[in-house]
Amino acid sequence: MIPNCYFYQMENKNPLHGITLQKMLEQLVVLYGFDTLGELIKIKCFTVNPTMKSSLTFLRKTDWARAKVEELYIKSLPRFPKG
Repeated sequence: MIPNCYFYQMENKNPLHGITLQKMLEQLVVLYGFDTLGELIKIKCFTVNPTMKSSLTFLRKTDWARAKVEELYIKSLPRFPKG
């Protein structure tokens, strides 16, 4: 049996732990803007009349698109301002 502290340690090492999809998207939009996001991740919610609301709605329903956003977020972590 694996002790509970093991799961606690694993959660702390997961860069997505405690980060909501909305927070991820907000940080990516600040860093890249919707234009560049649309180039990096080719999905219509970033290229055709993009808004936070429509993008979040699509990403919450579409696992493959959310996975791409999460992957870009993790790759972009070093570029986000500290604090």
